[in-house]
Amino acid sequence: MKILQALLGAVAAVSLFAASASAQNYPERSITMVVPFSAGGPTDTVARLVAESMSKDLGQQIIVENVGGAGGTLGAGRVAQADPDGYTVLLHHIGMATSATLYRKLAYDTLNAFEYVGLVTEVPMTIVARKDFEPTDLKGLIDYVKANKDTVTVANAGIGAASHLCGMMFMSAIDTQLTTVPYKGTGPAMTDLLGGQVDIMCDQTTNTTKQIQGGTIKAYAVTSPARLKIFPDLPTAVESGLADFQVGIWHGIYTPKGTPAEVNERLSKSLQLALKDENVVARFAELGTEPSSDADATPAALKAKLESEIARWKPVIEAAGQYAD
Repeated sequence: MKILQALLGAVAAVSLFAASASAQNYPERSITMVVPFSAGGPTDTVARLVAESMSKDLGQQIIVENVGGAGGTLGAGRVAQADPDGYTVLLHHIGMATSATLYRKLAYDTLNAFEYVGLVTEVPMTIVARKDFEPTDLKGLIDYVKANKDTVTVANAGIGAASHLCGMMFMSAIDTQLTTVPYKGTGPAMTDLLGGQVDIMCDQTTNTTKQIQGGTIKAYAVTSPARLKIFPDLPTAVESGLADFQVGIWHGIYTPKGTPAEVNERLSKSLQLALKDENVVARFAELGTEPSSDADATPAALKAKLESEIARWKPVIEAAGQYAD
């Protein structure tokens, strides 16, 4: 028995040494970054910008793989089940927090199935409408939709998408339930808004900036605490009378539970460098957002953000009674 115990101990020691050595040499091959939404969407745009820059620092390519479906939970579930070696990572947005309540049966435990790398950015939202929609400002929009709640339609990119969450909070803030029209992605939702098939939408600046600048949709407000440099004449929702209406779609990077701390720290340091990359900073600015600070691009900051956001959105979702399963 003592011999067997000694052998098992030796095997464990060798495995631990091998894992430690592997972590120190990380990365030795390409890394897959899972984005749980379709290609070309706002979260995919953020991921590809960051992945390109991190690849240069890490010396290995980060390949973005889109695994959409079920409000981002399919992609998150895939990463939760991946080997915890640092070669499969997840870039997810605020849906990581809201899915914990939106889905009453998840294939993973949101707070305990992942390790944390850091926050990437927090993208402001915009309240927009088809370009020929009658209201001219946010107050007028609120009055109009309240008076026409049975006919006004709100587009979103599907349950759990940023546009769905923002739209749900907007309806909660004005205490008016409207007809929601879910789509399979941001692209189709925006296409129908442009074509006038739906009336309003609440979505990230990464998806609406070009359309607002081109005048193909009408913008009423941004959901950030202050006006954006890219839209200095566009008021905040709070300025326009919608008290406490601030919504930011934050993005973070995760790894499977059990990924070595050294690997997560290496990824975090690479993320911090990427967020200082001139190209990333410039492209983020064009999309109406800014990179996270060094203090936020850390495992501890992302974990704290996820915990607080789960607590914030739980009562909103439960009050709306809108679940994905």
